[in-house]
Amino acid sequence: MKSRRVAIVHDWLPVYGGAEHVLEQILRVLPEADVFSLVDFIPPGQRDFLQNKPVSTSFIQKLPFARTKYRQYLFVAPLAVEQFDLSSYDLVISSSYAVAKGVICGPDQLHICMCHSPVRYAWDLQHQYLKESGLDRGLRGLLAKVLLHYVRLWDSRTSNGVDTFIANSRFIARRIWKVYRRESTVIHPPVDVDRFDPGRPRGDFYLTASRMVPYKRMDLVVEAFTQLGLPLVVFGDGPDRAKIERVAGPNVRIMGWQPGEVLKDHLERCRAFVFAGIEDFGITPVEAQAAGAPVIAFGKGGLCETVIASETGLFFERQTPENLMESVRAFESGGTAFDPARIRQNAERFGADRFRQQFGQLVADEWEKFTHARAV
Repeated sequence: MKSRRVAIVHDWLPVYGGAEHVLEQILRVLPEADVFSLVDFIPPGQRDFLQNKPVSTSFIQKLPFARTKYRQYLFVAPLAVEQFDLSSYDLVISSSYAVAKGVICGPDQLHICMCHSPVRYAWDLQHQYLKESGLDRGLRGLLAKVLLHYVRLWDSRTSNGVDTFIANSRFIARRIWKVYRRESTVIHPPVDVDRFDPGRPRGDFYLTASRMVPYKRMDLVVEAFTQLGLPLVVFGDGPDRAKIERVAGPNVRIMGWQPGEVLKDHLERCRAFVFAGIEDFGITPVEAQAAGAPVIAFGKGGLCETVIASETGLFFERQTPENLMESVRAFESGGTAFDPARIRQNAERFGADRFRQQFGQLVADEWEKFTHARAV
């Protein structure tokens, strides 16, 4: 009997982020797998998470400015992912929050999709994305709306090629059902909780960290803390950085992108971690809890599954600076006591060992069912 051939298809590899941490753990479960991605710009010294494997890339890799503008090639990304020839593989795992799940598979191939989210800016976040990108009017706006219309048609159609969906949270499971009308199994992403020390003395500063893109709402956090006058440290970079710097007061320290060790140090010392976006899951807020820090967050999305109100953090109900300020004032009043040990205990539910066990078991179960059905 021939050995099982496995392919893992990831959207793109510009940097090591949350989705790439999931990919790293998938490769630890399936070390024999070959890796495919639309682009791969991970430098030679940072490829350990890929087990230093070569990555098969698409034609987008060679297009002008692809290293920094790869997302702007969304209009050809569906075509690009369909060009991967996976016909010799028995098991295909797509790690998808854009187009990876659209790879073409045949009836004798099992396709399992680790769905980080259906394409956010093509579905329920379309209007927010267009408005905040300045694409809600004019000719460029019209072209963007037409493009996203066709992305939705393609995205919906390609869901039929997936045999099994995995969602990274119950929030994303609901989104998958809404968009694709498909059931999914929830497996929360892996978080390296063991590398954090929850016992260090806490400082007087608040911390927020994220990519500076519109839906993360970093501007809201900065505006709220500028009005409060409380010390805030901001980690992150992206297209919204200039906008965020314009609203930042002297009490706000914007540090840009920082290495993981610097983020770890600040998570272990901050008074609380603050987040105002709607996250699919939210790895950094879980890392904050692993470091013993309470989380102050907008009460929607995946953070409702990882933060326990009044035990490991506080929620605010509306995405406004005023509502966030109310929650921070409540936190400052000391009305709720937060125990770093209890906060850390909550984060331990999301460790990497747990992810590998759950993911590995699901793949084994689905493969057994698939091979049995194929043999009948």
